[in-house]
Amino acid sequence: MRGGYLRVGGLQVHHVYGGAGEPPVLFVHGLGSAGYLEWRFTLPAVAHRHRVLALDLPGFGRSDQPRDGYGIPLFADVVEGYIRALGIRPALVGTSMGGRVALEVALRSPDLLRKVVLVDALGVVRPNVQPFYPLVLLPRVGETVLGLMREALQHLPPVTIQRYARRFVEEPEDVERVMDAGFLASMREMYSTEGYARAYASTVRALADPDARRSTGQLARLAGTRLPVLLIWGEGDRLLPVERAREAVRTLPGARLEVIERAGHTPQAERPDRFNRVLEDFLAD
Repeated sequence: MRGGYLRVGGLQVHHVYGGAGEPPVLFVHGLGSAGYLEWRFTLPAVAHRHRVLALDLPGFGRSDQPRDGYGIPLFADVVEGYIRALGIRPALVGTSMGGRVALEVALRSPDLLRKVVLVDALGVVRPNVQPFYPLVLLPRVGETVLGLMREALQHLPPVTIQRYARRFVEEPEDVERVMDAGFLASMREMYSTEGYARAYASTVRALADPDARRSTGQLARLAGTRLPVLLIWGEGDRLLPVERAREAVRTLPGARLEVIERAGHTPQAERPDRFNRVLEDFLAD
């Protein structure tokens, strides 16, 4: 895997890439993550048979951090611009908020894509509201909370952070592998950048806007694109429950749902071997 930068829509966008083979696969990360972090267990495996690419959305990872404009429209613009700049027609894989971005790109420009994979994806089902997010919605309070999280990442020992994180994964023993020293170092790097708290809080506020949450008919419109669609879901996802994904897939003729057992909201990290097999089967089909 290699890393570099590409100019997209006036922004410097960081990406990692490697491998060779058709179709190329473009990965979109979730809220508060980055391409090189979210897909660290996926990219090397899929690169054995495909050209793989993962970008950092504006505000996150190592991409530019504009002062405003965060939300699904900006992120979808950047993903579309990235695809056009490289002249590829990829399978698009998005997780969590990145799944909502992938859905937006598929609805806007289905001709740019070959297939769509939505992993525990916002926009497919209604989320359970977590206690943390209402705090982030409050002006200044959200930035303060994120500043405290930055201080905790910088100063707490890894074992303390891992102990706290166990409540967010389906199998607590996975935490040491999922949140190893390299992962925590990358998170500290991202949290320490000047614009990260603003980007995170602004994105959460944009997602909570009533207009942004109106998703009536999106899945029906996705079915109308005739793009092959795969849903991958962690069986124990508490944020976006799998029962709602089972209901949603019934509205997508021809789509299928693969449920990853013993995984929560991040099956690509919690059960990477199983996740990679499911993804590769869909890409090869």
